[in-house]
Amino acid sequence: MANSPQARKRARQNEKQRQHNASLRSMVRTYIKKVQAAIDSGDAGNARAAYSAAVPVIDRIADKGIIHKNKAARHKSRLNAKIKALAS
Repeated sequence: MANSPQARKRARQNEKQRQHNASLRSMVRTYIKKVQAAIDSGDAGNARAAYSAAVPVIDRIADKGIIHKNKAARHKSRLNAKIKALAS
């Protein structure tokens, strides 16, 4: 338990930041699920549009350090590969 005033403040700040980061992580997962749902439906155009919307969000969250850059690249690569396979 935090005893000093600055430790209590840091605990409050850490909790607030943790909740904010969790919200952003959830948003990224939602965008990825939207792309995956479009791929599963078999609509290449819709999947491409969902992917185009998801990429900037994934990159922005990776730039903030909420997810690792390699994880962001892995998600983008796998989704793009699925879209390309769907189109052909």
